[in-house]
Amino acid sequence: MLLNGGLIVYPTETFYALGGQTTSTTVIKRIYSVKGRDADKPLPLVAASATDVRRAVGSWPEAAEQLAEAFWPGPLTLVLAASPALPSELHLQTGKIAIRISPHPVAVLLAKAAGGLLISTSANISGQSAVDHPDDIEPDLLAQIDGLIYAGKLPGRMPSTIVDVSTTLPRLVRDGSIPWELIERTLHL
Repeated sequence: MLLNGGLIVYPTETFYALGGQTTSTTVIKRIYSVKGRDADKPLPLVAASATDVRRAVGSWPEAAEQLAEAFWPGPLTLVLAASPALPSELHLQTGKIAIRISPHPVAVLLAKAAGGLLISTSANISGQSAVDHPDDIEPDLLAQIDGLIYAGKLPGRMPSTIVDVSTTLPRLVRDGSIPWELIERTLHL
C-alpha cells in the first residue's frame, strides 16, 4: 500500500503522522487535499538514516552536524537546502526541506520501505490539534487514507522543535520538545 502511492497514518516519537512516498506527486497532492493543508506550507520528512538525510539535502552545514549528533534520532526537525533530486512539490519551490530522524521504530521502518524518506506531517485536519491516539483522528481524514498503524497512545505533549540551519545564523522556526536554550548551548550561540 505505501509503496504503491498510498497514504498511511503511523506513529512517531511525539504524535501520529500522515505520510507516503516522497517521490509521488499524486501522494503529495492527496496529503494536501486530505489535510486541507495550505498550499504554501511545504511538507516535512522523516528519514531512515543519516545517509538518507544527506541524499535529501543540498548542503550539510556545521550547525546541522552538531545538532544531528546531539539530538538525532529525536524530535528535532532541521530545515536545510533541498536536494534537486526531490520533487519541487514537496518544498513548494522554496529550495528548503524540513527533515528529521525519528526514534520510533515504525517510522524508521516505513521510511526504509519507502526508499529512505517518508512524508511526515501531523495526522490531523489543518488547524486542529496534533493527535496522540488513533481514536482521536478525524473520521473525515480516516476515510481518505489507505492504512493506519495502531500503536496506542503516544507521548504527545509537544511536537518536534524546528530549526532552520540553511542560513548563516540558525533560527528557531517552531518551539517544541527540545528547548531553544538547549539548541543555543549545543551550537555555542
